Amino acid sequence: MNLPNKLTMARVVAVPFFIAAYMTGYYIIAFVLFIAASFTDMLDGKIARKRNLITNFGKIMDPLADKVLVYSAFCLMVGDGTIPGWMLIVILAREFAIAGMRTVAASEGNVIAAGMSGKIKTVLQMIAVPLLLLVPAIPEGQFHTIIWWLAQIFLWASLIMTVYSGIEYIAKNKSVFAQ
Repeated sequence: MNLPNKLTMARVVAVPFFIAAYMTGYYIIAFVLFIAASFTDMLDGKIARKRNLITNFGKIMDPLADKVLVYSAFCLMVGDGTIPGWMLIVILAREFAIAGMRTVAASEGNVIAAGMSGKIKTVLQMIAVPLLLLVPAIPEGQFHTIIWWLAQIFLWASLIMTVYSGIEYIAKNKSVFAQ
């Protein structure tokens, strides 16, 4: 297994530890784990492209690892009321729709590549989650309020980009539905 794939697997392995830290109220540890795991996402892609180590395993596992990490966090946050459940439903509906389109396209020998709007969506989510993790970890006060507002801005921006990128994927690939 090459280094980028090891980094991807490290992200997957970090998820249960992130979940345990979050569920036991160790939000700073959860924050550090999430940031470290997010960093591996950026790093594995750069290394894979630079060293020409792109593999089918990486093509499948890298986006899956991102989704497991981010959506685990969102599920936990719905569970404790940090974010509303309907937001997670919108996010997951988009993911299932795109995954379904990609599956149908692949069965016809076509590949639907990730678009820039989908990548921006992921980045916004990976910023929103750590900010949301900091909110319960910071004592009430001006800094707490600033972090709360930043978390809300990035959460809503990621939701808007989720919807936009989903519409864009469907519009650009509507021929998948005609097959």
